[in-house]
Amino acid sequence: MRVFFSPRDQENRSAIASLNLALDGEKFEITWVSPEPLLLPGVRGAFDDSGVTVSSVAEANGRLYVYYLGWSLSITVPFRNFVGMAVMERGGKTLQRFSFAPVVDRSAIDPFSLGYPWVLSKAPGWRMWYGSHVEWGAKGHEMVHVIKDATSLDGVNWHPTGHIAIDVEGPPEFAISRPCVVRDPELFRMWYSRRNPDYNLGYAESADGLVWRRRDDLQLVGRPGAWETESVEYPSIFDHGGSRYMLYNGNGYGRTGFGLAILE
Repeated sequence: MRVFFSPRDQENRSAIASLNLALDGEKFEITWVSPEPLLLPGVRGAFDDSGVTVSSVAEANGRLYVYYLGWSLSITVPFRNFVGMAVMERGGKTLQRFSFAPVVDRSAIDPFSLGYPWVLSKAPGWRMWYGSHVEWGAKGHEMVHVIKDATSLDGVNWHPTGHIAIDVEGPPEFAISRPCVVRDPELFRMWYSRRNPDYNLGYAESADGLVWRRRDDLQLVGRPGAWETESVEYPSIFDHGGSRYMLYNGNGYGRTGFGLAILE
């Protein structure tokens, strides 16, 4: 199976690359890594000139739609984020930036910063869950960050609803980020990162994808490795060979790589 990920360069800017992962139960092997990035940061002044971080991949019309977080550095706040999209033909080896502009931009609904989208193309219709700043704090990375949702007819033209899908529970929790949504026959299931102040995993369920019930008590089990003792974040859930797996980052936003877990 193909996995998209975002390595960083010497200037600490993220790009998009890919690798092939062979899975058989609890056995896994990385069989190939792209020798060059598939997508680099945008041109100077663009919404993604400071980095591109892959967040979700959807398949439609024989192509892969790769949704990513575009990074733009700022002065009064550390950064601003936007949702971009790139396209790859099925079986292709390169990503093509869909536009120099984001596909979901700031607006009256999301006036500050938004990103880390997760997209389902058969929900029915296209649906997106993404992170949005409700406010910036007085300094540094202080913020209130929640998960909202949007709809689309084609995966390109998106209509944010303004509806908050997952809200913060209050101090010390101040951010809910990077949703991953799976639709099972009976439920929508969402995994996400919650920050208070380090990142931990969170989980919620919904009958319609709109109203969610948090069940954050469902967590990873087993002894953590040294690379994941400080934080666990950015889950990506997928089914393969009759099992359900999760890829996730550890300390420092995946500073030393990412991990793999299997649902028991």
